[in-house]
Amino acid sequence: MRVVIIGNGISGIIFSKTLRELDKKVEIDVFAKEKYHYYPRPNLIEFLAGKIPYERIFAFSEDWYREQNINIQLNKPVKKILPDLQEIELQNGKRENYDRLLFTSGSHSFIPPFKGVDKQGVFTLRTIDDAFKILEYLESHQKVVIIGGGVLGLEIARALKSRGAEVEVVEFFDYLLGRQLDFQGASVLKNQIENMGIKVHLGMATEEVLGQNEVKGLQFKGGKELEADMSIIAAGIRANINMVKEAGLETERGLVVNDYLQTSEAAIYGAGDVVQHKGRMYGIIPACFEQARTAAYNILGQKKNYEGTIPSNTLKVFGLSVTSIGLVNPEEGKCEEFRKEIRQEGIYKKIVVQEGTIIGAIWMGTKKGIDHINRAISQRKNIEKWKDSILEDDFDFSLL
Repeated sequence: MRVVIIGNGISGIIFSKTLRELDKKVEIDVFAKEKYHYYPRPNLIEFLAGKIPYERIFAFSEDWYREQNINIQLNKPVKKILPDLQEIELQNGKRENYDRLLFTSGSHSFIPPFKGVDKQGVFTLRTIDDAFKILEYLESHQKVVIIGGGVLGLEIARALKSRGAEVEVVEFFDYLLGRQLDFQGASVLKNQIENMGIKVHLGMATEEVLGQNEVKGLQFKGGKELEADMSIIAAGIRANINMVKEAGLETERGLVVNDYLQTSEAAIYGAGDVVQHKGRMYGIIPACFEQARTAAYNILGQKKNYEGTIPSNTLKVFGLSVTSIGLVNPEEGKCEEFRKEIRQEGIYKKIVVQEGTIIGAIWMGTKKGIDHINRAISQRKNIEKWKDSILEDDFDFSLL
């Protein structure tokens, strides 16, 4: 059997690795748009910050691909999928057949439609080439405004600050890390970030990038302006679904898949940022892992259900450990919420309890007990007897 993978991001490579573990003989061909082997995207931040050299960006050596007998075809973008023929067509016109296909083309940076985004000095960060362009421009442009206060925006801010740049962050919503934190936790984080010399502006909508041909500043709704000679947009992602749409596969916001990660075409599967499962798109690394591995089993006929991924993120934001698991912002009145804050130390802990069962947690500024909390949430454990004491420093987590 020949399995073709479109995309060599995390899902494509974890899928290939799993497939090879399960079957030594299956033919595996990966077609990659980029000219680079797979690299974890968090490594781009460390490269941008000057913490790791270029060679250490990549997850596996070229020898590893050869040893695994995974045929990686770099810089070979796919133009279209022909489901009726079970073929793909490359940009150069060449066609390749498949018995099964995994579509894992990922996503692209979303650029809001405000004026001036095409000016010189406006960037996004999604690829190695993006990182190279940012570093080159940074050499002569040190006043940077990051548009977006999510994980990526804050990590870029940290990286460029460590390079000596003057950095400000602008967020459209009224608090940072809207998907991972609540208002109180985000306030603690904002305080820590500003203590490190990065100014944070909340509730500001960008209207225009100022300057003739190059960035000279940003203008916001209400008339406020900020000076800048460089801006990086980190305003979220959108799934790369054009190719599967044109091929007639079912799409909504993403490529629609069932519990086997199978699309509306029986021979085609999907995984990663591009897929939509039961109306939900995740855009997080744990989901990419779980979907890729599940798809590998199913493509080989070893039935395995994907039941969704409990959102779980552990981040290092400005040296501060931030973990967010499950439901952290429940509807008012539906759950109990317990919090503990030590603002000056950047510590904030919160659990969300529904009828005695722990269903969500935020753990910031400390890692103590987080593995136990994570396990308790995934097992939907009843913690009724400990809910008033679990946030205390001396709590015995082995009780969970």
